[in-house]
Amino acid sequence: MRAMVLREPRKPLQLEMVRRPEPASGQVLIEVRACGICRTDLHVMDGELPHPALPLIPGHQIVGNVVAIGHEVTSLTPGQRIGVPWLGYTCGVCRYCVSGRKNLCDDARFTGYDIDGGFAEYAVADARYCFSIPEGFPDAQAAPLLCAGLIGYRSLRMAGDPDVASRIGLYGFGAAAHIIVQVARYQGREVYAFTRDDDTAGQDYARLLGAVWSGPSSEPAPVPLDAAIIFAPAGALVPAALRATAKGGIVVCAGIHMSDIPAFPYEILWGERQIRSVANLTRRDGQEFLRLAPEIPIKTDVQRYRLEDANRALDDLRHGRFHGAAVLEINGGRNLVDVSG
Repeated sequence: MRAMVLREPRKPLQLEMVRRPEPASGQVLIEVRACGICRTDLHVMDGELPHPALPLIPGHQIVGNVVAIGHEVTSLTPGQRIGVPWLGYTCGVCRYCVSGRKNLCDDARFTGYDIDGGFAEYAVADARYCFSIPEGFPDAQAAPLLCAGLIGYRSLRMAGDPDVASRIGLYGFGAAAHIIVQVARYQGREVYAFTRDDDTAGQDYARLLGAVWSGPSSEPAPVPLDAAIIFAPAGALVPAALRATAKGGIVVCAGIHMSDIPAFPYEILWGERQIRSVANLTRRDGQEFLRLAPEIPIKTDVQRYRLEDANRALDDLRHGRFHGAAVLEINGGRNLVDVSG
């Protein structure tokens, strides 16, 4: 099968022919139709998330059809369309798993990091961490729901209920924010979007999607916020978000990687403000969000790329050359390196 393979951090992916995987007990084999591209993929490639399972096939927003099932799989059937997120395995026996906090599992493994992901024609996945894709979402439009959507939804939940956290600030307006602004507006919240100072196009895009205000992250919020979600991997935004929140406000750090947070005065934390991080997701997050998505309905804005153009897609993401989300559509290619043996 064709796959884009990471062999060394800080090097481009290589298009190769590799053996098609086979599902082990509890796993399914998926014919990949689309795979979203996430900033976490950049963190893996750049070595900011250490010790990936090299050589590695990245990609953790997988949409495809089940083509084979392993032993003990009863929840999925061949032909079913499913999605695979970042959290790909939990042990089920550690103190976090037994207390309903599988997202914090001591032995968790992650798709496109510890486990080969979806930048390939086929992938295997733990059946426990596969989700049915709701009708009405074509493959490419569904892919961003599986990380940008799921992690964004968990972040929004952590920000507080709509009746308490009615004014939400979003710092960084990329794939996750373009989905979560739609959820927040559906819940009746006011959304305030903060972008890079020179990103006037991003500010216009945020207003188009329902933000009541958008502007540079260097500027103060026009009103006190009840909560803020930081999607950009910039630690310097934490003090800025704290200053923007009212007493009792919550600042949610949504990324898996963030640059160092600078020192800040206690007075901007005082007043029972909180700083929280988001770690992975739970099955509850996935089930709730994917039920909600067609009710809103969420519309994902996607930039499509071929599998063999994954490096270009990642570079476009790095430099902010599109709005919404990038998605690989898995189809024909050329210039392959055969390492299938």
